[in-house]
Amino acid sequence: MRKIFLIVLPAIVAGCGETGSKPAAPPAHAELIAHEGELLKLTLTSAAQARLGVVTVRVGGGTASTTRQASGEIVVPPSSAGGVPTGSLANLQQIGAQQAAADGEAARASAQARLARIALGRAEALVREEAGSVRARDEAAAAAAAADAALGAARRQRQLLGPPISAMNGQATVWVRVSVFGSDMDAVQRGAGVTVRPLGQGGTSREARPVQAPPSANAAAGTVDLYYSLSNRDQAYRVGQRVAVDLPMGGRTEGLSVPSSALVRDIYGSEWVYQKTAPNTYVRQRVAVASESEGQALLARGLAQGAEVVTVGAAELFGTEFGAAH
Repeated sequence: MRKIFLIVLPAIVAGCGETGSKPAAPPAHAELIAHEGELLKLTLTSAAQARLGVVTVRVGGGTASTTRQASGEIVVPPSSAGGVPTGSLANLQQIGAQQAAADGEAARASAQARLARIALGRAEALVREEAGSVRARDEAAAAAAAADAALGAARRQRQLLGPPISAMNGQATVWVRVSVFGSDMDAVQRGAGVTVRPLGQGGTSREARPVQAPPSANAAAGTVDLYYSLSNRDQAYRVGQRVAVDLPMGGRTEGLSVPSSALVRDIYGSEWVYQKTAPNTYVRQRVAVASESEGQALLARGLAQGAEVVTVGAAELFGTEFGAAH
C-alpha cells in the first residue's frame, strides 16, 4: 500500500498542474538587438503602456540661439564701484586682517575729523567775538578739510575690501565669474544675459545679467574673466560653488526639436530618447543635444524628421529596460 501511494502521488501532482490555469503573460518583453552595445527592443502590452502613462510625439524641426556651456564660480561682489570681487581662492584670513585694520583706520579718521570740526567752530566763534585771529581760523579750516579727506579715503579703502567675511554667504546678490578663452571673446554676446544652473540634475536655472568689473584674466590658461550678477535672496548659491553657465553666442542653430522630458541620461552622461519603431515597440536611441532651453531640446544628430519619441514615461521605460522597479 505504501508503494502504491508513492507511485500515485506524482500522477496526482501532474494532474493538478495540467488542470490549473496558465500563467499570465508578462506585461513587457525585452528582445536583444544587434547594435549600440546590446540595446533592447521593448515590447509592451497596451495595459503596461497605460500603467506607465506612455505618451509619444513626432519629431519636428526647430531653431535655437547658439549657446556654449562654460564653467562659472560664485564670487562676492564688491561693496562699491571699483572694488574687486572676492572668490573662494582668496586668502580670507588676510582679507579679514585687512578689513579689521581698515575699520580701525576709518574709526580713527572719523574721530579726527570730528575734533577738527570742533576746533574750526571754536576758531570761527573767536573771530566773531574779535578775540581770535583770522589766521588761526584759516588753519583750523584747513585742518578740518584735511581730516575730512582722510576720512573719505579711509572709508573708500574699507569699501574696496568688500563685505565682512561673516556676511559673505548672506549676500542677496552674488556674481558669477566665467572664464572664457580669448579666442572665443569675439563670438560671445557680451551685452546679453546668461543662464546659470547648478552642476548635476538638481536645481533650477536662473538668469544672470552682465556687469562691469575690474579687468581680470589668466595669462597661463589664455582665458578672460566675464562677470554676471545673479539674484540669491533664497541663499541657494554659496561662495566658491561651481555652476554651469550657458553663454549666448552669435547666430542660430537649426535641427530637430523634442521636449526635454523625452531625454534620459545614463551614468556616463550620454543622452538618449525612446523611439517608437512599431506598435507597442520602443527602442532606445542615442542623440546629441545641441542646446536646451524653455523645455525644448534641439538635437544635433540621432533622429530623423518625423520619428516618434516618448515624451512621458521615458524614465519608466529606462527602468524597465534595466530592471529597476517603478
